Amino acid sequence: MSSFDTANYPVEFQVNGETRSVRVRAADILLYTLRDKLGLTGSKSGCDNGDCGTCTILVNGLPIKSCLMLTVEAVGKQIVTIEGLMNSRVQDAFVQYQSLQCGYCTPGFIVNCQGLLNVHPQADEETIRVWLESNICRCTSYEEIHNAVKDLFAPKNDGKPLSSGS
Repeated sequence: MSSFDTANYPVEFQVNGETRSVRVRAADILLYTLRDKLGLTGSKSGCDNGDCGTCTILVNGLPIKSCLMLTVEAVGKQIVTIEGLMNSRVQDAFVQYQSLQCGYCTPGFIVNCQGLLNVHPQADEETIRVWLESNICRCTSYEEIHNAVKDLFAPKNDGKPLSSGS
């Protein structure tokens, strides 16, 4: 092993609106830096190869699977984790529609859906469906999740959602 592989480098980036500094190896994955060095454990490790979406975070407003991103790639970027979305519209919709079972996948879905709102604030049914395909729920809460997300884009009547929920 070369000395480069074990060297620690200082990096600084924005996480949930705060400047955070850590020392990392060049090969450190952002998911594990967030969890192990910054204590932000809401993003979960699922597959570690970008298939399941449990580790989804926002990088400059776009959903990214943090298991596929090196920590050093986050330098100068705005990172938002599930902890930064507490009491958000998306989180409220997931609670209203009981869009979770075990809850393991929920943070990744909520963050991904916030990214959808950021990128496509007028998303149609097909766009919602395509975006939800990037996350896996092993407990099959898909209908509830889909209803919660659809409601985020539904026109409102007197402050009440038009969709009935489950």
